[in-house]
Amino acid sequence: MNDVRLQKQETRQDDDGFPPFRETMYLRFGKRACDIVVGVIALPFVLVLTAAVAPFIYFEDKGPVFYNAPRVGKNGREFVMYKFRSMKVNAPDLLMPDGSTYNGADDPRMTRIGTFLRKTSLDEFPQFLNVLKGDMSVVGPRPDLKRETELYENNEGDKLLVKPGITGYSAVKVRNSAPWHERLRLDVWYVHHVTFGLDLKVFFQTFAAVFKQEGIYVKEEKESE
Repeated sequence: MNDVRLQKQETRQDDDGFPPFRETMYLRFGKRACDIVVGVIALPFVLVLTAAVAPFIYFEDKGPVFYNAPRVGKNGREFVMYKFRSMKVNAPDLLMPDGSTYNGADDPRMTRIGTFLRKTSLDEFPQFLNVLKGDMSVVGPRPDLKRETELYENNEGDKLLVKPGITGYSAVKVRNSAPWHERLRLDVWYVHHVTFGLDLKVFFQTFAAVFKQEGIYVKEEKESE
């Protein structure tokens, strides 16, 4: 998404009737301060978890422990998102009909340890390093691939007005169970309503969403008759 389009989003009424986006004091300063505090607290857990799961990831297929995933962040800036590798080395990219990445329970690309990491969301823990670097926030829209941003429709590019997050509004509401464009709509709603209170609510709802282990995988669309 180009910068000109993103700048225009700040002044117009949203296509879905959302209030215009404004970069509040919380977005400018408070959110970053919260990210640093949570990131520093989480860092020891990331290090311990890495020491615990790294041997399982490596010895299953002798591949790298981390997957450095290229993603698009705030204002369309590309960055490298860190994850524990959950798929086999050189696994092909599988797409859904809407152009989003396939993420099914029967995904043949997943390793055994990767299935566990994905189901428990532990594969996302290295992203606290992205939070400390400033690429991501603890709470925000989940980041997309560059090719996915090229498929945005209407006001869906508004999700790039804020930093992507480890967890987010759509992540706790529907996780991956809803169609991609529905998740994008929830992301855009979040961007136009973000407050400290909303972030706090999403943060604590994340624990419930992870423990329930529901909506982890996409639901394949039924073929039309």
